[in-house]
Amino acid sequence: MALILDTGPLYASLDRSDADHAACRSLIESTDEPLIIPAPVLVELDYWINQLLNPGVLVALIADIEAGAYVVEDVTATDYGRIRSLCDRYADADIGFVDAAVLAIVERLGEPKLATLDRRHFGLLRPRHVDALTLLPS
Repeated sequence: MALILDTGPLYASLDRSDADHAACRSLIESTDEPLIIPAPVLVELDYWINQLLNPGVLVALIADIEAGAYVVEDVTATDYGRIRSLCDRYADADIGFVDAAVLAIVERLGEPKLATLDRRHFGLLRPRHVDALTLLPS
């Protein structure tokens, strides 16, 4: 089992001024499971870090990835069909590529939970492998 991280908790764990910082930092630091970052999350995270924080935060995160604190999970060729299907099915709900890719990776890895602050989207999405995802932090 692993803890898959969506953009929100990862960003909040890096930004001490974020209202969810303490809960997200605690979640990440207290898990014994590998920490998985879906590759599309890194692009979204890069945007928010550059908008709201400073480049040193991104450099530190990349150093943590390099040191093995996080594992980056790439989107595979088979994930794209699922991503397309999710974007099509939930088009009216503003489900974009990153959210769809995160769910496709969660499904492929068979994870029943997801670290996300996006309860609106991930509460709506129906995974193939479980009735509903457990969304963390609770």
